[in-house]
Amino acid sequence: MPFARIDLIEGKTSEYRAAVADIVYKGIVDVLKAPDGDRFIVVNEHSPENLIYDPNFLGMQRSPGFLLIQVTSTVGNNTGAKLAFYRFVADELAAKLSVRPDDVMINMVYVDQSDWSFGNGEPWN
Repeated sequence: MPFARIDLIEGKTSEYRAAVADIVYKGIVDVLKAPDGDRFIVVNEHSPENLIYDPNFLGMQRSPGFLLIQVTSTVGNNTGAKLAFYRFVADELAAKLSVRPDDVMINMVYVDQSDWSFGNGEPWN
């Protein structure tokens, strides 16, 4: 089950933040194949001095529009799914919100079902 964190520099509208979250969620469901309704996303806004990134690492040219997206998941843990998810999110952000592809960084973290509790102090089985 995926959990997504989206970090960005403060100042974007609530509609923009919601649209980014919607795109990430659509990728989680449509590409990584999580069940619909498995929507757990946190959007964090930071002052420019508190979102620290190298604007030129690996030849990218990152701007203050930089987005750092981290997805912790039990689904989609194969190379094809990961690559498709990266492409889907970058393409959708560019098409719908004019986010530059150099400004999209995605990190996937895979865990076991035993690493989750969805409530009541009970493990997820």
